Amino acid sequence: MNNPAAETLSVTVERDLPFAPEKIWRALTQPHLIQEWLMQNDFMPAVDHRFSFRADWGSVDGQVLVVEPNKTLAYTWSALGLESVVTWTLTPSGTGTHLRMVQAGFRQDQQQAYHGAQYGWQQFFAKLEQVLAHAD
Repeated sequence: MNNPAAETLSVTVERDLPFAPEKIWRALTQPHLIQEWLMQNDFMPAVDHRFSFRADWGSVDGQVLVVEPNKTLAYTWSALGLESVVTWTLTPSGTGTHLRMVQAGFRQDQQQAYHGAQYGWQQFFAKLEQVLAHAD
């Protein structure tokens, strides 16, 4: 039997975007573009690279886990007691790219962080779409 208290929650956001995977990949991995839609950072798409995202409310520490250019990007997301993993999956579609983001690892006692992430990622995705519309 699984221990229900040990089960973790995930936030999933999916969008069909009218952009090529390569363009979205750049927005997910280039520091100056990440800064426009997410936070200030010293990110590099290299496995084991340690980085931080910085915002007014604090910072997120991360380490890159998976880099498959234009397909999959995963990194740890540690902030305010939360230890989670963010995974981006890019799937070409007839009209562009299906982008899926999953942030996994919210404990049952982290409802505030979980709901904050649900809200926050919607905002980040809206900004990401704006960046993609204007980026080269």
